[in-house]
Amino acid sequence: MGRLFLISLEGKIYSCKHCQAHLALSDDIVSKSFHCRHGKAYLFNKVVNVTVGIKEERLMMTGMHTVCDIFCVGCGSIVGWKYVAAHEKNQKYKEGKIVLERFKLTGPDGSRYWVTHDSHMGGSDADDA
Repeated sequence: MGRLFLISLEGKIYSCKHCQAHLALSDDIVSKSFHCRHGKAYLFNKVVNVTVGIKEERLMMTGMHTVCDIFCVGCGSIVGWKYVAAHEKNQKYKEGKIVLERFKLTGPDGSRYWVTHDSHMGGSDADDA
C-alpha cells in the first residue's frame, strides 16, 4: 500500500466523521434539500479526498438515475453518491454533482447529525428538486 495523500481545504469544511478527512467546502453546496436513508443530505458542486465506485441504475424519489457511490479515501466509508446521469429532463442539473450524507459528516462548526427515527427509508433524493 502506498502513501496516502490528502487534500487539505481552507474555510468552512465538511469532513468525514470517522477519520476527519476534508471532503467539501460549504461554499460548494448547491442544495441542502436532499434526503437519504439516514436523514439530510447535501448536494455539492465538488468534493475532494473521495474515490468513486461502480456505476449503477438507482430508482430515487425523483426518478431513475445512474449513480456511483462515493468513498472517503481516508477510511473507506461510503459518504454519499455521485450523479452520473439523470433520465428525467428536469433532473439533468444533478449530473456530475455529488451528494454527501449529513449523517456521515462533521460540519464546519464541529457538529454531527444523528439518525432520526423519522428518517425516510426509501430511495435517496431531493424532496423539492
